[in-house]
Amino acid sequence: MNQKERMLANLPYKAWMDGLGEERMETKKKIYKFNNLEPEKQDEKNILIKDILGKTGENVNIEAPFHCDYGYNIEVGENFFANYNLVILDVARVKIGDNAQIAPNVSIYTAGHPIHPDSRNSGYEYGIDVTIGDNVWIGGNSCIMPGVTIGNNVVIGAGSVVTKDLPDNVIAVGNPCRIVRKITEEDQDYYFKDRKFDVDDYR
Repeated sequence: MNQKERMLANLPYKAWMDGLGEERMETKKKIYKFNNLEPEKQDEKNILIKDILGKTGENVNIEAPFHCDYGYNIEVGENFFANYNLVILDVARVKIGDNAQIAPNVSIYTAGHPIHPDSRNSGYEYGIDVTIGDNVWIGGNSCIMPGVTIGNNVVIGAGSVVTKDLPDNVIAVGNPCRIVRKITEEDQDYYFKDRKFDVDDYR
């Protein structure tokens, strides 16, 4: 098994071997072009991001700047939106479902290093898959850590560090991120805290 195969299998690997450095460089070139595209060239922007990512829905919108390692390990569903400064370290697979909304300065990390300094100094690192369900909203400045699975319909509060799996239909916040409460049918009538919708077409 070469180092790329080890990386994709979530095993310890060395990131400068077996063509991995060259692959990252090719992705950096694509990302540079995407991040420096004139803002009015929306059609070209869509083509560029779909060339960077491994799989997308028809409708995908990522605001520049965006950064990732390889791109081909990232899969996003339909109606994907990410605001400024999304960082995805995709040495392992990152799968995100439909209708994701990602606020500014969110980081999704599959990458990590051994805890012990001797092991860490050996040059080995690892990537563990991250999975995010449908209809998930991730608040600004949040970090999703390696190996985490986030369920459907989850809201993650700003500034959270998600280190453990989250089930469907919950609000979770904090560092480390903890579940605050379940999302209920009553929540449908409110757009912010105790403020109810004053229109009827939100349902």
